[in-house]
Amino acid sequence: MASSDHTAGFEPADRLAQDRESVRRRFWIKFKQVVAQLPFAEDLLAAYYCAFDKETPRHVQASLLGAVAYFILPFDFMPDMLPLLGFTDDAAVLATAIRMVAGHITPEHREAARAALKRGIDAAAAED
Repeated sequence: MASSDHTAGFEPADRLAQDRESVRRRFWIKFKQVVAQLPFAEDLLAAYYCAFDKETPRHVQASLLGAVAYFILPFDFMPDMLPLLGFTDDAAVLATAIRMVAGHITPEHREAARAALKRGIDAAAAED
């Protein structure tokens, strides 16, 4: 079995993750559209803040950027528009990435996520 068999479907997310500014811009657009439907919004934002933290090691940034990129892609294994099920694949990818790098997502990243949700997504996106 070729190694590419294990990554089927993730190539677009990997390519997108290489363009940090595109991820940043597209993340906030999609996040604003779906935040009310995301039970994992705080975890996603904490991962986002960790991925863009200059103190975060590169390999951790790459893992988290891949997960965030998967979230913002318009196509994935489970279409996001499906009620209840649409974000399950996004949540699984994010949970896996967070488990892999959990020690690098600091209380400061989590606090920034809570603060962003509290003050509103438009304000948080403008500050970023």
